[in-house]
Amino acid sequence: MSGSTQGIGYAIARALLREGVSVVINGRDADRLEIAVRKLEAEVPGTAVSGLAADFGDPTQVEALLSSLGRVDILVNNVGLFEVAPFGSIDDDDWRRYFDVNVMSGVRLARHALPAMIDAGWGRIIFIGSESGVNVPAEMTHYGVTKAGMLALGNGLAKLTRGTGVTVNSILGGPTYSDGVERAVTQMARGQGVDASELKAAIIGSNRTSLLERFIEPHEIASLAVYLASPVSSATNGAALRADGGVLTSVL
Repeated sequence: MSGSTQGIGYAIARALLREGVSVVINGRDADRLEIAVRKLEAEVPGTAVSGLAADFGDPTQVEALLSSLGRVDILVNNVGLFEVAPFGSIDDDDWRRYFDVNVMSGVRLARHALPAMIDAGWGRIIFIGSESGVNVPAEMTHYGVTKAGMLALGNGLAKLTRGTGVTVNSILGGPTYSDGVERAVTQMARGQGVDASELKAAIIGSNRTSLLERFIEPHEIASLAVYLASPVSSATNGAALRADGGVLTSVL
């Protein structure tokens, strides 16, 4: 599971461990990765969890990670970069970095895992996407474009699984109060001289299409991921399922 030392990825790892799945988590920083592994062992005793450090912006580190992986039955592509930035300030190197981490991470991991899944006749690939891949935000164009690419990748890979027990699906997450978002809100609140809880409420309150009218919690995304990883989701393939709190307003 890529990008899983905190936030949504960590929540999915914990939820899968509770279902008895042996989990390998990933993060860029070896020390933080070890802390996350120990925390998961404490939260879900008696389960099998380990970690592999790699920066998905560095193909050499990714190759080293892939060489350490054995057969993967459930692949969760969660790693991703996001930031608010004016379109004109995003140079070519930034675009390449976003594409490498947000799209090519899934390409490289799926290229490793999918053939063995098809040979075995069972497997699950899950992309943790975003509503920004459908409704691309002007202030995060590079993020939205790469998340749209992730959706296209998942849909294309699903077509390679025809007639097998393998499925490939994507989750369209909405505004989620992950660790990264929490840090950003805290920093913004400090800079504006307001309480973080007030700013948090104001941010989600400005989203007029949210039916949830609050931030999504990481464990709520994890619940959908557990369903997609399970045998009971066998008829769901090539889909983009929403856990967006009603932010997207289209019928489909």
